[in-house]
Parts: sequence; C-alpha cells; structure tokens
Amino acid sequence: MTSAPIKTHDEKKKFSITRYIPSGVICLAVVFGLFWYLGSVMGMAQMLKTVMATAHDLLLNTVFYLMGICVVTGALGRLFVEFGVVSMLEKILKPLMGPLFRLPGVASLGAVMTFLSDNPAIISLAQEKRFSSYFKKFQFISLTNFGTAFGMGLLVMVFMVGQGFFWEPLVGFAGAFVGCAISTRLMQHFILKAYPHFATEDVVNPDELEDTAEKKTEEKSLFIRTLNSLLDGGRSGVDVGIAIIPGVLIISTLVMILTFGASADGTYTGAAYEGVAILPWLAEKVNIVFEWLFGFGDPHLVAFPITALGAVGAALSLVPNFMAQGWIDGNAIAVFTAIGMCWSGYLSTHTAMLDSLGYRELTPKAILAHTIGGICAAIFAHALYMLIIFIQA
Repeated sequence: MTSAPIKTHDEKKKFSITRYIPSGVICLAVVFGLFWYLGSVMGMAQMLKTVMATAHDLLLNTVFYLMGICVVTGALGRLFVEFGVVSMLEKILKPLMGPLFRLPGVASLGAVMTFLSDNPAIISLAQEKRFSSYFKKFQFISLTNFGTAFGMGLLVMVFMVGQGFFWEPLVGFAGAFVGCAISTRLMQHFILKAYPHFATEDVVNPDELEDTAEKKTEEKSLFIRTLNSLLDGGRSGVDVGIAIIPGVLIISTLVMILTFGASADGTYTGAAYEGVAILPWLAEKVNIVFEWLFGFGDPHLVAFPITALGAVGAALSLVPNFMAQGWIDGNAIAVFTAIGMCWSGYLSTHTAMLDSLGYRELTPKAILAHTIGGICAAIFAHALYMLIIFIQA
C-alpha cells in the first residue's frame, strides 16, 4: 500500500492562502464599493471630514451623556441588590412567570438583573447551578431571548425621560413585555420542535447539587454598605459606558451618513451629520408599512430599529438628532422604547450568549424568534399609545 504524498511547506502555504481569497475579495469589494459610493456623492475629502466630525461629536455629546446615565443606573441597580429590592421584585413577579413566559418563578430574578444592567447578566446568573436547577432544558435555553428583551431597560427608560417624555416610555415598556413573551414562547416552540426530549430533561442533575455552607459576611454599617454599593455600581456603569463606545461611534456614524442628507444649501461641507440619505429613500418605498405598523410619521425614523439590532446604545444616540429635526413625537418614543429594550442589540449578543450556554446551533432560531418578538413589541406599543390618546381625547 502506497502512502499519501506529503505536502511541502510551500504547498501547504499556497493552499491556506487560497482558502481566504474569495472572502477577502468580497470584503474588499464591499468596503471599497461603499466608500466609492459615498465619496462620489459627497466628495472624498468632505466624506472623510464628515466621518471624523460625526464620530467626534458623538463621542463628546452622546457617549459621555450615556456613560453618565450608565454610572447613575449602575449605582442604583447595585443599591437595589444590596438592600433587597431585587429580591422583593423577584417575589412579586414570580406569579407571572408561568402563565406568560412558561418559565419557573425564579426566572423573574434574571429579568430584574438584565433590566438593571445588560443582556449577559442572565448568562452569569444561569451559570449558577442552584439557579439553573429550576429549569427544564427548553426553558433554560430560552433564557437567552427572555433576558435580552429586558436588557439595559433602565438605561433606555431613563434616557427617554431625560428627553422630556414621561408616560410614553412606560407604554414602550409594556410593549417590550409583550415582545418578550412572544419571543420566549416562540423560541421554546422552536427548541421543542427540534429537540422534543428537552421538555422533560433537567438542566442540572439533582445529584450534582452540593450543599454548601453559607459564608458569613462581616457586618458593616449602613453607611458603608450604601457607599460601597454606590461606588461599585457606578464603576460597573463606567465599564458599560466604555463598552458602548465602539457601537456608537462605528454603527451610528455609518447610520447617520446613510440617514441624513447634504447641508441646508444642498452642498457638502464636511460638517458632522451630513450624508447621502439612502435609508429614508429606501424607507419611503415601503413607508406605508412602517406608518401602519409603527405609526412612524417620517421615514428617517426607521434608522432607530435598524441600529438597535446591533447596539441599543448606538440607537439611543440617534434620538437627540431626530428631535432636533422635529421628527420625534410621543408615539415614536413609545415605539423606540419598546423595540430598543426588546431587541437591545441582540444580533451582537445572541451568538455569544448561546455559545456560553452550550447551544450555539440554536442561534438562528433564537434570532428569528427575537426578530418577531421585537416587531410585535413595537406594534403593541403603537396600538396602546393610540388607544391612550383616543381615551384622552
């Protein structure tokens, strides 16, 4: 029997390089095609100046504002944990978990934690065996959708209130609640259809649970507990504020250029927030859909849900400019809150979250379920807002 010929080093190197040629060519074509189009419309020099000016303005006037909110909400969230507010909310919400989400009552703790922080909080909680022992496998996997729907909820609502709207964010929160129920149950349906045995399998074998003695903590004064909670929570808020910088600067800058048009006199000067207005042009082609489903009065508003797919912090950075243009009304705030909270950048977190749970292959099903849930959240928020306006009239 003859052995297979051994490839030389040069042959291996040639083979490995050719593997990446198609993807490399496609990447270069997309990047250069995008910049060529923007440069041909705006002028290459003006386009580069606009990109830098927009990113700089977003950093100074949006990111630091969002970071300030993150620090305050982070401190508030840690204070709630320290003094038992989270535990109290968990007990209050327990009766809702089964009928609405088909989840055990302890799952409400995950909703509260992600509302006060961000999507991955549900995963760090799920790593605890005591917590995960309450779940069947199909319920446990659906925590990805359940927790994401409340991610950064406090930040989103505080931001909207800071823009001068008070009851509209509450309408959006109700919409996110509905979207969460739809997304979670739809994900559970997909899981059981693919893996029917997950309906009865426990996540943790009862034999694996070990009795551990509770660690005695040193008694601290009320002042020290409060101070530590505020400072530690504020520090975590700084981390979140820094983490949203790439999303805001990269995604928002691109979305701004694709959303806004030339300056007031129709020329390109290289100032911040100039662009080619291609997203509104595309939205106008199907504007009746967004107007009927979401109640959007201007096609530019479609930029918010598109951006929220990747990063809700970046989506929030669009709101002040939309308000300056006069495109924002109470309905838009309610819809933005619902879809921003429900989606909260799930395209950038679902893969990592399911991978950490050990079910990466279910990522497409989770994304599909959450896409439908977010759209339903926005539709419900719009319908509820119109009903309230009708009653008030």
